[in-house]
Amino acid sequence: MMKKWFLPVVFFLLAALPAWCADTATATTVIEEVIVRVNSDIVTRSELQHSRDEVRQELRQQNADKADALFATREKDVLRDLIDQQLLLQKAKDKGITGDTELIKRLDDMRKQMNLSSMDELEKAAKEQGVSFEDFKQNMKNQILTQLVIRNEVQPKVQVTKDEEKKYYEEHQKDFEHPERVRLSEILVSTEKVQPGDQAGVAEVAQKAQQLLEQVRGGGAFDEIAKKGSDGPTAAQGGDLGYFKRGTLARELEEKTFAMKAGDASDVVRTKQGFLILKVTEHEQAGVPPLKDVEAEIGDTLYYQKLQPALREYLTKLREDAYIDVRPGYVDTGASPNQTQPVFTTAAAQGPKSKKRHKKLGIF
Repeated sequence: MMKKWFLPVVFFLLAALPAWCADTATATTVIEEVIVRVNSDIVTRSELQHSRDEVRQELRQQNADKADALFATREKDVLRDLIDQQLLLQKAKDKGITGDTELIKRLDDMRKQMNLSSMDELEKAAKEQGVSFEDFKQNMKNQILTQLVIRNEVQPKVQVTKDEEKKYYEEHQKDFEHPERVRLSEILVSTEKVQPGDQAGVAEVAQKAQQLLEQVRGGGAFDEIAKKGSDGPTAAQGGDLGYFKRGTLARELEEKTFAMKAGDASDVVRTKQGFLILKVTEHEQAGVPPLKDVEAEIGDTLYYQKLQPALREYLTKLREDAYIDVRPGYVDTGASPNQTQPVFTTAAAQGPKSKKRHKKLGIF
């Protein structure tokens, strides 16, 4: 059966796909309206509209009540983001970055998460959703290429110091304050397929759960055992369930887990879904954790705060080194005042040499 999460993933990955088509049977090409030229590449009006629709849909999924207001803010940057993508893809090509290995790995990870036996089945699953698998792969590859360029060209320039982490911690202590909580991981052996009244079937499932618990207590890595043996929805993430404070778990589970220390695993617990093994991966007391416990979190926060302006600075430089022609009536909110401005003259005034040079720049 098609996994329910596949459809939104597809929508996300197809957000920047070109909106063009060709009727091969009649050899009639539908010519799109070009609104931006980025060196030798183009952005069409259909691409822009497609991206706008995707942004609106994403915002509605996140917050239906505020979607329209949020879209009014985001809409102005949609064209900027499309130009950003073209510039990053061009830089990947200039640097000889292909992304082929990463693409294969990411597709294989998706196949495993969907419990599919082959790439052919993954392709079939995409087609069942009305998605071109080739377009799906190309858009995923485009994302990989832009990520690799950012990783290679921008991220090394972003540094976070220990003093910055300490200052942030001192200024945001209230943000880190929390009640007593535990972080849990699970291994669930489901009884969903056992017929009502089949005690032998239930006993078999219980035995499997007990065997998995013995593997855990024998020193096996809980997350790896969960990935291979759990029937729960968190199996692919090693069973991680996240944090729970008091009052959010069933009483029996709360009494068990809050009495455990970090690293402890519970006995097998019978639930409506099957047989459950819980591990407390973290047990935090109420209050503000020490800096060392949140240092990594603070580092990530500060890093991404710095990454966005650094990326924007890099993309501005790419714009200044590129030839970008935006059609009147459209605005690139990421434009730099130092960009090369397009100059249009008559063909006769240009002469053949000038026309040839402009062709290389992608003006025609």
